[in-house]
Amino acid sequence: MLRIAVPNKGSLSGPAAEMLHEAGYQQRRESKELRIVDPVNEVEFFYLRPRDIAIYVASGQLDIGLTGRDLLIDSGAEAEEILALGFARSTFRYATKPGTISGLADLTGKTIATSYEGIVAAHLAEHGIDASVVHLDGAVETAIQLGVAQVIADVVETGTSLRNAGLEVAGEPIMQSEAVVIRRTGADADDSKVQQFLRRLQGVLVARTYVMMDYDCRVEQLEKAVALTPGLESPTVSPLHNEGWVAVRAMVPAKEAQRIMDDLYDIGARAILTTAIHACRL
Repeated sequence: MLRIAVPNKGSLSGPAAEMLHEAGYQQRRESKELRIVDPVNEVEFFYLRPRDIAIYVASGQLDIGLTGRDLLIDSGAEAEEILALGFARSTFRYATKPGTISGLADLTGKTIATSYEGIVAAHLAEHGIDASVVHLDGAVETAIQLGVAQVIADVVETGTSLRNAGLEVAGEPIMQSEAVVIRRTGADADDSKVQQFLRRLQGVLVARTYVMMDYDCRVEQLEKAVALTPGLESPTVSPLHNEGWVAVRAMVPAKEAQRIMDDLYDIGARAILTTAIHACRL
């Protein structure tokens, strides 16, 4: 069986379980379950602390895992990202008191508090910055106020927590993170079971990104209509009973669907509708 690590809690857990369910895999019914077997799909799921997943995968005891890019890099484990999943996005930034730091070079000689020591140490080394890193498990915003550090490095979303602590972001982002699928570095890239798993998740990603659009239009407007809905390879065009009309079907980006419907209507297309895509293979 394919052995897969899944986050057991936190911001990664719910969306990961939802994506796996959409991909056709059985998921646990209770949060206390640490392992389940999906015999139909020949998969065994292990529910682990998100920070530990890269370590387990790197050991070779588990084939692949779902975790955050930030947690993968921070762990320093011999594992690699093979698919980005598009959820749990976050940005890592340095922050300090206003007017203290204008650029990365100003971090030289400073003490930086963070919960992600591996990420920060690697980023500093990459840019040749000599600074000290202090590891804290959480609430790093208070580190500057209490004199533990002059700078913090943490996830920044709206920036509200930083402003409430009297801090501001400094310099360019350290990294952009999101949920990813990982495997052990050097593992067989052509493993058929892993490739099937990835195809299923890719199918979910596409299904979330596109909708199916159907509409009728006159033959003389078909070229304009097809230019608006080119589909992935080419739209499906079928003649209607009424002479001079055709039915068109194509996949279109969900975010652009309303605009495309307006444009189609303006050139004379009618009976325009969209339907959700629940699964696909490209």
